[in-house]
Amino acid sequence: MKKDIKIYSTPTCHFCHMAKDFFSENNIEYTEFDVAADAEKRAEMMEKTGQMGVPVIEIGDDVIVGFNEAKIKELIAAE
Repeated sequence: MKKDIKIYSTPTCHFCHMAKDFFSENNIEYTEFDVAADAEKRAEMMEKTGQMGVPVIEIGDDVIVGFNEAKIKELIAAE
């Protein structure tokens, strides 16, 4: 079963761009939420992680704070 992938990001975040580029280059679909503009999604992200750092990448039930390519590959491979 394919896991839903969500990225909570901001337009100026370098690591957010790296994460989105990684998913795009690997033809992996994701849903992006701009937490700089969307207060509801920002609150949701803070509730999940307890902090304001971006990107927050959610793959199924797993949450990664920051761009950790090895961990992302591991979680995607486990699909």
